[in-house]
Amino acid sequence: MSGENTAKISNVAHDFEIDALDDPVWSNAETVLIDRYWSGESAPAYRQFETRLLWSETSLYVRFDSRQGESLIVSETPDLTKKAMGLWDRDVCEIFLAPDPTAATKYYEFEIAPTGEWLDVAVEVLPDRRVSDWGYHSGIKTVARLENDRIISAMRIGWDAFGCKPKIGDVWLGNLFRCVGKDPDRGYLTWQPTYTSVPSFHVPERFGRFKFAD
Repeated sequence: MSGENTAKISNVAHDFEIDALDDPVWSNAETVLIDRYWSGESAPAYRQFETRLLWSETSLYVRFDSRQGESLIVSETPDLTKKAMGLWDRDVCEIFLAPDPTAATKYYEFEIAPTGEWLDVAVEVLPDRRVSDWGYHSGIKTVARLENDRIISAMRIGWDAFGCKPKIGDVWLGNLFRCVGKDPDRGYLTWQPTYTSVPSFHVPERFGRFKFAD
């Protein structure tokens, strides 16, 4: 399991297909359990999820294993050929990543739905507003598989999407999230709780640490 504020991203020697969800390579990744809401309160077991992260010379790999104990909130006509605007209003898992730990207010947001739909955006949080670059194109690759009470989804993002490539020992900042269910009982789970008065993920000062390991 990960430390409370730091998650390890394990290195893999060779790239692999992102749709290989049963590939043993995932066993090399540390398991990060997300079991709390944004408020810090415990989330019920049927909403909790785990994340695993790997990296290679070319790409970052992120996998979400989500428990599903309620009806899915997804698009009836998913289109995986382009980013799905408004994806955050449905069931979704997310990762935020700030490659420069001295500039946590500049980060990238990646989302994936149980349908495999995706969204990518470059974000900057300013003192008076949040600026989102919807023209950002990461080249993200995604896959998702539904089981009886479980959703497995994964994404692969090349280093070109970040404008830099990490090396062993580097630390990036960020957070992990899941939105699930519908109002009035919609759940907003976070790895590092943001402790805002209403659900909010865009709180860079609450980001945790992702450490690139060998």
